[in-house]
Amino acid sequence: MSGLELFALLPVLVLALGATGLLMVGAWWPDRKALLFCGIAIALVAAVLAGGAAPPVTDIAGMFSAGPYARFFAILWSMLAALTLLLSGRYAEDQDFPAGEFPSLLLFAAAGMILLSSATSLIGMFLGLESFTLTLYILIAIDKKSSQGTEAGLKYLVMGIVATGFLGFGMALIYAATGSFQLPDAFQLLEKSGELRPIGLLGWAMLLSAIGFKISLVPFHLWTPDVYQGAPAPISAVLSTGSKGAVLAVLVTVMVGIPATLLDSLAPLLWALSAGSMVVGTICALRQKNLKRMLAYSSTVHMGLVLGALLAGGEIGWGAVVFYVVVYTVANLGAFGVLSSFSMRGGEPQDYRELYGVGYHHPRRSTALAVFLLSLAGIPPTAGFIGKFGIFHALLKADLFGLALIGILTALVSVYYYLRPIIILFMAKERSVCLHQGNDAELAVIGVCMLAILLLGLYPGPLFDLIAAIIP
Repeated sequence: MSGLELFALLPVLVLALGATGLLMVGAWWPDRKALLFCGIAIALVAAVLAGGAAPPVTDIAGMFSAGPYARFFAILWSMLAALTLLLSGRYAEDQDFPAGEFPSLLLFAAAGMILLSSATSLIGMFLGLESFTLTLYILIAIDKKSSQGTEAGLKYLVMGIVATGFLGFGMALIYAATGSFQLPDAFQLLEKSGELRPIGLLGWAMLLSAIGFKISLVPFHLWTPDVYQGAPAPISAVLSTGSKGAVLAVLVTVMVGIPATLLDSLAPLLWALSAGSMVVGTICALRQKNLKRMLAYSSTVHMGLVLGALLAGGEIGWGAVVFYVVVYTVANLGAFGVLSSFSMRGGEPQDYRELYGVGYHHPRRSTALAVFLLSLAGIPPTAGFIGKFGIFHALLKADLFGLALIGILTALVSVYYYLRPIIILFMAKERSVCLHQGNDAELAVIGVCMLAILLLGLYPGPLFDLIAAIIP
């Protein structure tokens, strides 16, 4: 790798080397607040470098891109890491997370998400996906006193190993059929592979199965509610946003270069995964009485909806996907941020019965949680409404009327399970449990997320224009 390529990879190097430094310093100087502050500073530096001048080269070792699209997501995931660390200060202290390991693992995860979002080859996809998945195995179970966290980490580990097996075997079949790991070349060569074409198609099907595990598509979603429930709230935020958003980002790159004939071969499978995820996720979310489990099943619905927009394709569809990733990231970070700010040393308020009357005693954060849930439901004037409108528009333009109808119906039903916790928050003035008052850092993160949701809902034009300019 040349010096110019290393310079183009500078945001990732800053995150990775900074994380390594925090890990080493934390072993000798376990000052949690100072290390968290350094982690936030490192993430912000990476975001500034990604948003600065364009790098001299845009191709890195034939595996990653350093173009505008990749740098856009480098800024997004770096900011996600910074906000998560800022949100986690009191939570990490209360739950006694390891001082150096916690911020360093989050920075490693952000670096992996950036690599995956910028991948231009199957090898790049594998390296990016596994680099942040390995850190999430540890982060989910980082609370050693929580039996639920340990169980969640083990479940995610098992499912992750299965997904890695599908991914690796799928890549092997694609290479056997085409002789290339490069995404554009693999697509074109698959059209000329003759007798090996069925093997290549099987490889892409297995690749989609691995992706289904990572973003909780039906029928690969069964790990999601248990992992969301058992993981610490800040880690659930990263798991529900960055880990899925990075996969969707690379899927846009994949779909941009896919030939029409190959897409026609995979379209029935994508259609079934999209429709099944929306329907099954909605039915399961309706029955939940735990907020984190409800958000887990609703994430399956959201991923099914976004997969439909990927199938629709075109600038409208791909732009809608990227916009939705941003909006979904902000809303979920805010929702889990509120739960994190409510947490006490004994745990987090997850069950609905623990939320009775909270809105009267903590009105600001309860109102913010209501805004985030309304955005996920797609209620105007939040950004979630604009995001869902964009996806439905893309589906209708692509003549995917069946998926559009399923998406609209499931969106209408989702209003019930998103409104239910909001009603409980303001149902009675008496509260069943005492919750934390929150600190300035937590309130700042929640405020930033709430402002972004409302601003993008009222004035989404600049972000749409930016997305249109960077789509590969």
